[in-house]
Amino acid sequence: MARAAQDITPAPIDRAIARIRAVYRNWNRDTTVAQMRSDWDAAFGGTMAPVKCEQVTAGGVDGEWILPADAPKDRAILYFHGGGFRIGSVTSHRDLIAQIALASGCRVLAINYRLAPEHRFPAALDDALAAYDWMLQQGLKPANIAFAGDSAGGNLALAAMLALCDNKRPLPAAAALMSPWTDLAATGASYLSRAEADPIHQRAMILALAKNYLGGEGDPRDPLVSPLYADFAGLPPLLIQVGDRETVLDDSVMLAGKARAAGVTVDLQVWNGMIHVFQMFGGELAEAHRAVADIALFLDRHLHLKAERASP
Repeated sequence: MARAAQDITPAPIDRAIARIRAVYRNWNRDTTVAQMRSDWDAAFGGTMAPVKCEQVTAGGVDGEWILPADAPKDRAILYFHGGGFRIGSVTSHRDLIAQIALASGCRVLAINYRLAPEHRFPAALDDALAAYDWMLQQGLKPANIAFAGDSAGGNLALAAMLALCDNKRPLPAAAALMSPWTDLAATGASYLSRAEADPIHQRAMILALAKNYLGGEGDPRDPLVSPLYADFAGLPPLLIQVGDRETVLDDSVMLAGKARAAGVTVDLQVWNGMIHVFQMFGGELAEAHRAVADIALFLDRHLHLKAERASP
């Protein structure tokens, strides 16, 4: 008698991994940076979320307001996308940003900061600060702004706050970070301990991206390049989400430990079985939805969004 066929439906996390690999496997040494960026936007761009998108120039930086219905006008999130400072854009991250905007009920300004190798450090940081200054010039108060970012964008959110601290300028109310890349020297033990578990990012790739961002003479331990090496005293509350399969896991774990030691309020969430910036895969992963819901709760706690929406 014939044996019944086994169910070989891939697990949700495997479907997410397959989406990433479908892009990576088409790249080789001859693939241009422009092609990589175009491929990434094509693979992850677009959203069906019920939000309004408005193009804007924020302090000279190309950006986009992502607006859920009835969002308060005096609250906002400034979002920095990931992509190793080499690829990624508002387009590739629009759905993730839209989901955060919807879950929180808060409008989000996302920016296309300049990318390397055409524009190396500190170009991206300069753009992040310019966008924040522009928000303040529009009448938003620092206490009513939160930063958010994933991967290299998490790095940028931290670096921008550190630069503000250095210049004794007002900080945002809080920052939500997803798989933040905080150590461009790649010193964490997880680069070895998670090497087999991580299906995408290996240490050699991370170091190559760091060199692309810095050029030949840059210092990967400069605190504005690698926030892990900074003094965190005075930073606002942080939410850090990271998957336990990531080679960059310790970038988050060490960041949380150092920030707490400096007196910063930190909520570190290590998500079992999850990969780098798993929040992008809401179509595949229930965990992505739960993580975004946690981000929304964190933002509400510090921006008082529900109270603002309830007021007459």
